Amino acid sequence: MTRTHVLLDLDGTLSDSEPGIRRSLQWACEREGFPVPSDDEVRSVIGPPFEIGLPSIGIPDDALVRVINTYRERYKTIGAFENTLYDGILEMLDSMADAGLSLSIATAKPEQTAHPILDYFGISDRFDVRAGASLTSERRTKAQVIDHALRELEIHADPDLGDHVIMVGDRDHDVHGARHHGIVCIGVTWGYGSTEELLKAGAVALADSPAEVAELVLQPFRLHDG
Repeated sequence: MTRTHVLLDLDGTLSDSEPGIRRSLQWACEREGFPVPSDDEVRSVIGPPFEIGLPSIGIPDDALVRVINTYRERYKTIGAFENTLYDGILEMLDSMADAGLSLSIATAKPEQTAHPILDYFGISDRFDVRAGASLTSERRTKAQVIDHALRELEIHADPDLGDHVIMVGDRDHDVHGARHHGIVCIGVTWGYGSTEELLKAGAVALADSPAEVAELVLQPFRLHDG
C-alpha cells in the first residue's frame, strides 16, 4: 500500500467554526420567526448540509430555503470569520506534506464560503484541491464533494483508490461519503461528532490530536478493516 492523498474536512476537523455558525443560525431563526435553537441543537447540525440537519431541530421543510438564505446573510460577512484553527493543525499539515502526501479539502460547506475561510487562515496554498459543496443540488452530499475532489485531482479512475486515498473528518457523513468511493476515513474526536457516531459509521481509527492524524494517515488501513 502506498498512501498518496489525504482529503480533509474543514468544520470540526481543521477549524472550530461553531461560534460563527451558532450565532448566524440563531439570528436567522429569530428573524424568520422560529424558536432560537440551543447551543447543543446548533452543534448537532454542524457538518452535513443544513437541509439535512435543520428539520431535526424544528425547521419545517417548506421554510428551509428561507432560513438558510437568511443564515447566509450573516455568515458570509461575519460568521465565517468567527472561526479559529484548532491547536496543532498547522503542524499536522506540515508533517503530512513533509511525508510527501498530497493534501486536499473536501467539505460540505459551500465553496463560496469555504475558500474565503481558508484564505483568511492563510492556508489555501497548502492544498492541491479545495473541494466544497455547490449552492445548487448538483453537489451537496459528502459523497458528491469527494467525487468532485477526486476528479479535480484526476485520480477518480485509479483502480487502487482505496490504497492511495484517505479521508479525515469529524462526522458520520465524512465516513459514509468516503466509503461510497471505497476510501477509509479517520475520525477526529475534537470536532462535532461523537466517538460513537464515528465508530458506528465505520471510521477505521480515531485521532485524539492533530499529531495522531499525521501518524494514522500513513497506516495501511483498508476498507474491510472498518
